Amino acid sequence: MDAVDALLSRVSVPRLREPAPDAAQRELLFRAALRAPDHGQLRPWRFLTIEGSGRERLGELFAQALKAQGDEVGEDALAKARAMPLRAPLLVVVIARVQAHFKVPAQEQVIAAGCAAHAMLLAAHAQGVGAVWRTGELAYDAQVAQGLGLAADEQIVAFLYLGTPERELRTPQPLQVADFVSAWPA
Repeated sequence: MDAVDALLSRVSVPRLREPAPDAAQRELLFRAALRAPDHGQLRPWRFLTIEGSGRERLGELFAQALKAQGDEVGEDALAKARAMPLRAPLLVVVIARVQAHFKVPAQEQVIAAGCAAHAMLLAAHAQGVGAVWRTGELAYDAQVAQGLGLAADEQIVAFLYLGTPERELRTPQPLQVADFVSAWPA
């Protein structure tokens, strides 16, 4: 698949099963991520892979973080939190490592990490690997960040869920470019 085809046909694939991407596929995913735009060549990202029993441990971390938020949490919500990481055989946590820099603001570094996540999605699609970008409130939870070993200058940008698509990929809805582009001044 060429680059333009990948850009125009990529869709989120929320229904995933085994097998996870193999070692060669993973290498390409991470190599693609490392080519993201990076003003100042700060490499403001890092990645955690979670699979096997690590997914259950992440689910337990999610449940504990939900409990710690202070609201009374029902068993259904806790069970849902525990099951979230089980929706794919491999999760990649994309982490922005924000560094003090006189020319590169923090926001730009977070966006660069987001570009790395997007590059991984495109590389997955080009290889026939199903992928979906997920966040949700737990991606921004301090207890989750601590449990995953994030430093004070780091933040979660994405949980990428990766695996084999359970069904045929949907066709993306065509959008009209003119609905999103205008000239300035008008």
